[in-house]
Amino acid sequence: MSKDILVTGAAGFIGFHLCKKLIEKGLKVIGIDNINSYYDQELKKNRLKILNNLNDKKNLNWVFIKKDLMDKEAMMNIFKSYEPNIVVNLAAQAGVRYSLENPKAYIDTNIVGFSNILECCRIFRVKNLLYASSSSVYGGNTKVPFSEIDPVNHPVSIYAATKRSNELLAHTYSHLYNIPSIGMRFFTVYGPWGRPDMAPMIFAESILQKKPIKIFNYGKMSRSFTFIDDVVETILKLIQKPAIPDEFFNSTKPNPSTSFCSNRIFNIGNEQPTDLEEFISLLEMGLGTKAIRKYLPMQQGDVQNTMSSNKAIKKWLGDIPNTSIEVGVKSFIKWYKDFYNY
Repeated sequence: MSKDILVTGAAGFIGFHLCKKLIEKGLKVIGIDNINSYYDQELKKNRLKILNNLNDKKNLNWVFIKKDLMDKEAMMNIFKSYEPNIVVNLAAQAGVRYSLENPKAYIDTNIVGFSNILECCRIFRVKNLLYASSSSVYGGNTKVPFSEIDPVNHPVSIYAATKRSNELLAHTYSHLYNIPSIGMRFFTVYGPWGRPDMAPMIFAESILQKKPIKIFNYGKMSRSFTFIDDVVETILKLIQKPAIPDEFFNSTKPNPSTSFCSNRIFNIGNEQPTDLEEFISLLEMGLGTKAIRKYLPMQQGDVQNTMSSNKAIKKWLGDIPNTSIEVGVKSFIKWYKDFYNY
């Protein structure tokens, strides 16, 4: 594995866990994050403290730089100074619902910011680019499980549209400038140090504070809840196996997940979806408190069910980790209660 890895969104949920694992492996990691205020900045700072402390204890090479992807000059200077061989772009304006209120934030960070990363990868000849896409790109698709070979031409949120734009931009840069790139379609990642704007954190807080939980589509929803450790282990494997052209690519019947150039797209999700009601029940059991349920109609920009097909990534990597929802929720609850002093 290369010893020069740049991770954007290093103070974010997935970015933090990935950087932690890379530091523990003794690798040189350059972390970038703008520490924006979309959600609790103290949570991000606490994540960074852990990375800094780990670096001090291990005497490893960890560098953190507080910068915004929108700052093209700063990005160019960082790439020039550190010359990373591998880039993992996890920085993004996250959240489906917030994209309905503030679409420009998504255009700025997820498209303009990502284009700056692509330009840096082009100029400095990066050997392997991995970037966060999302299961949200499947949008209005109703065929499950969601497969990378399915068309994704009907996004239902600005967030999803920006992520699909990332996939198209990455493919074009891969083709024109020979940048091996892999798009990672994450499915509802959860676990310790998770994002406060996502269901596990919102539900846990509401249950413990005896506040009603908003349950959309009257609870008739399911998700491929994917444990953070599984995601990180999969990314580590992808770091070691850059994309290559598909020798069997058929341009008359193109496979959307591969290409004639070094470009791939993979789902990273739990193949066993969990009903929303079951997920809430597991939280109730672990927290020892009943939830107050408030049932509501389907929310604009949301999808009813997600389910990941892992055929493509298993073919690429072999076996991948798959933590059960029971084990994952238990781990999340333990961290939540410790961190928030419950």
